[in-house]
Amino acid sequence: MTKELKGVLLVDKPSGMTSHDVVDRIRRATGIRRVGHTGTLDPAATGLLIICVGPATRLSEYLTGLDKVYEGYMRLGVVTDSHDMDGEVLEENEVPDLTLEQVQAVFDESTGQIEQVPPMVSAVKVGGQRLYKLARKGETVERKPRQITVNEFAALGYEPPLVHFRVSCTSGTYVRSLCHDAGAALGCGATLDTLRRTAVGRHNVTDAAP
Repeated sequence: MTKELKGVLLVDKPSGMTSHDVVDRIRRATGIRRVGHTGTLDPAATGLLIICVGPATRLSEYLTGLDKVYEGYMRLGVVTDSHDMDGEVLEENEVPDLTLEQVQAVFDESTGQIEQVPPMVSAVKVGGQRLYKLARKGETVERKPRQITVNEFAALGYEPPLVHFRVSCTSGTYVRSLCHDAGAALGCGATLDTLRRTAVGRHNVTDAAP
């Protein structure tokens, strides 16, 4: 009898694949049905996705809640319905003269324990339905805010209209919502341009396989 493959895989997800696509790819490669990820990445996002295989799927509940670290770029002057560049553009505004220090001051307002309203284009369920399915129908519903903790929201560089940033946060944080709210505070609007997850707990994307 062949021993069942089991363990935890660190995968560097490429842009364009859903987290479920990665799970399906690993199922086909291993011939094992018991495969699951421990925290969704949006299709456009890249970076660390932790995959549990075989009996190790029992570990998923302990891995899902770990803190996350992301790096990415925020585009000023653009507002979309999904808070990222995959959504429909709602506004295009002129970007004022800003310094990196001014951007950081706004980022600082979103650190610590805060309440965040999930975006309409998200997998959160309201009344038993996924929000993104309601959004596709043109519906907007009231969403309850969730308490999250943002340990760091750092402006690493600024080349208008793009702000390079790093976020360290608790599980369940929507980085695209942080960008949307920062853009509103800066007066010109903003949306998430690109995002890469670099760490989950003590696990780093540098140790992941493509």
